[in-house]
Amino acid sequence: MPTDFDAISEERLRAAGSMKWSAYPGTIGAWVAEMDFGVAEPIASAVSDALSSGLTGYLPAALSTDLAAATSQWYERRYGWRPDPERIHPVPDVITAYQVAIERFSAPGSAVIVPTPAYMPFLFVPPMQDRRVIEVPSIEVDGRMTMDLDGISRAFEDGGGLVVLCNPHNPLGTVFTRTELLALAEVVDAHDGRVFSDEIHAPIVYGDTVHVPYASVSEVAAGHTVTAASASKAWNLAGLKCAQVILSNDVDAAAWAEFGPWAGHGTATVGVIANIAAYRDGESWLEGVVDYLDGNRRALVDGLARHAPHARVAMPEGSYIALIDLRA
Repeated sequence: MPTDFDAISEERLRAAGSMKWSAYPGTIGAWVAEMDFGVAEPIASAVSDALSSGLTGYLPAALSTDLAAATSQWYERRYGWRPDPERIHPVPDVITAYQVAIERFSAPGSAVIVPTPAYMPFLFVPPMQDRRVIEVPSIEVDGRMTMDLDGISRAFEDGGGLVVLCNPHNPLGTVFTRTELLALAEVVDAHDGRVFSDEIHAPIVYGDTVHVPYASVSEVAAGHTVTAASASKAWNLAGLKCAQVILSNDVDAAAWAEFGPWAGHGTATVGVIANIAAYRDGESWLEGVVDYLDGNRRALVDGLARHAPHARVAMPEGSYIALIDLRA
């Protein structure tokens, strides 16, 4: 699907009035994870059809079922894991999924373990739900940032009940390997803990890097994981309010049957339609975006090496986010 991403100018972005480019006039819009490439044509067409037909009311059950099927098919096609569509449920966004995971799958007064640096709501939300936050700084191994598994183990010993896995990682850009995920599963299992796996950036990985869904690595991992996914980051749909909770064990599925409809309240019908279109018909557009972003990440790293050699930045393996360390 040919698209001229170079045709998008800063002036055009500011004129469009998105939060990213309008919140702080006179600055570069690099403070929020939002893409600048507009909407893929199949998504725009699906949304337009919904508006034309008046499909803008509350979410019909049939669309929830279709979203679950499209999500499962996407995961199988893209990552080689087919989650049960009966265990995929709509929610407005990943933070709603996070709130539900904390409330329903961790104990009041326990701690949420957050590897840092982190997406800030991961740090802000737990105290509002009577949970402490234990930050575990990420570590550098052979020039690559990864989880501090010993630190995570100590955090569980200090009262942690649930650990946040952001994969691909925001803001480090790390895409965790199967070996790393299996090692995390061992730590979590040893402490009878839980994992909230945020996989919202999973569609965007570079080169030979492969996203591995955490719940797919073992039965142990599946037994303690709540996964959150969405098309919102990769296809620029954050304002349409739709994400998916993917459950991977019988106990969680039974629990969801009791409270799930309330957790999904507020999911936008048009957002569900857009997510379905992204998963089923948006792959060609996405491949063009990933190819373009691949050039951007290389330009960033090369440019910093030439013009700001004191800055440190790891080549992102996934997402369209990079963290630049200017402390030197």
